[in-house]
Amino acid sequence: MEPIDTLIQHFRERITLTDHDARYVSECFHVVTLKKKEILLHTGEVSSHMRYIAEGCLRSYYMDEEAREHIIQFGIEGWWVNDLYSYLTRTPAKQFIQALEHSIVLQIHRDTLHQLYDRVPAIERFFRFKFEKAYVALQDRTLNTLSKTAEERYFEFRSKYRDIEQRVPQYMIASYLGMTPEFLSALRKKTTT
Repeated sequence: MEPIDTLIQHFRERITLTDHDARYVSECFHVVTLKKKEILLHTGEVSSHMRYIAEGCLRSYYMDEEAREHIIQFGIEGWWVNDLYSYLTRTPAKQFIQALEHSIVLQIHRDTLHQLYDRVPAIERFFRFKFEKAYVALQDRTLNTLSKTAEERYFEFRSKYRDIEQRVPQYMIASYLGMTPEFLSALRKKTTT
């Protein structure tokens, strides 16, 4: 299946698109092929695209003053990845987006997406749903970080994102969960004994 076909199928899981609308939508997205470790978005750039992962695995992260990485999000096939704050406010990104393996991303520029909203109103409904879901996920992650133990966060990550755990290095999972790699390693050993 071609990358654009996976995107159209993804849209059709939530909204109704005629074949004519689907062809128009297909023309609005551009394919970006990334090598492992290639950066899709650099901190300081304004994120002007919505990005759908057709193939591969990516991460978004920021670097603190001591040059430590803090992973904000992982993304795999069928997911969207972005620095939404930069995208929505048109301010410089505070996050990097990097491919963790060979990846294919379909992206659409903000201006083109707004034109698409007018031509295919169902797409606007789709993205409204996506923004709502992103907000809920962010709030859920924030509350989990504040209210759950590291062990509880790890077990929840394992149950929700088993496929990601198999594809991402342990130190990155530790960063995402807000713990050291050593602590995560000890947790993992504890669960296998």
